Amino acid sequence: MKIIIEDAETHKFLTSSGDWTNKPADGTTFTSTHTACAAARREPIGKFNIVGYFADTRQFINMDHGKGKGESAPPSDHLP
Repeated sequence: MKIIIEDAETHKFLTSSGDWTNKPADGTTFTSTHTACAAARREPIGKFNIVGYFADTRQFINMDHGKGKGESAPPSDHLP
């Protein structure tokens, strides 16, 4: 199983060169969800998912999620 970072909005995966790819097999592998979350929080993305990817079955397991250094979501129209 690979532990990789997924941009929750584009569904692309972070590569070791800092680019984003549609191919989960090309995503950077992290040693733990903790190190993946720390790396994702430094990226200029909004919401992210830390996923486990099984290449032989092409299955994903959502393991964690968070928000990077990208722009925030627009404020809610709801009144307090």
